[in-house]
Amino acid sequence: MAVRGWRRNKPPERGTGGVPEASDPGEGTAVAPDVDAGLGIDMTAVTSDIGIDPLEKALAERATLIQLCVYAMDRARSAGVVERLSEGLRRVGVSALRPDGTRFDPAHHEAGGTTPTDDPELDGVIAETEVLGFSDRDRVLRAPVVTVYQLRAQ
Repeated sequence: MAVRGWRRNKPPERGTGGVPEASDPGEGTAVAPDVDAGLGIDMTAVTSDIGIDPLEKALAERATLIQLCVYAMDRARSAGVVERLSEGLRRVGVSALRPDGTRFDPAHHEAGGTTPTDDPELDGVIAETEVLGFSDRDRVLRAPVVTVYQLRAQ
């Protein structure tokens, strides 16, 4: 298989001992280009994968795919697309965090705003989730952005 951009030696001439000669300086060296223009392949990325632990690579690729799915979910306009992405994420252990009705905890939630209430029981309780959060098994990927009930000043 020939790779564009690689320089090749001339074939050996008969009776010369089989040593190829370069027709111009540098032609006998095989130097990989950074990017193969014809295929659009970044050769440095291909060669940098050599020596990487396959498990580490698979985990990094999984994390990238999860980030892309979350990004797509945030921008999806179709309920069907959101449901399909949610199901796919659930299958690999990623769950959406919608903590409506629970107590606000700044270690697990991000306050996006407050809404007034006259009920002291609701003070500090999450009224609604503005932006879904996500967790990968027990690790929080993104904290949910929530609106919290706040007792009205009397």
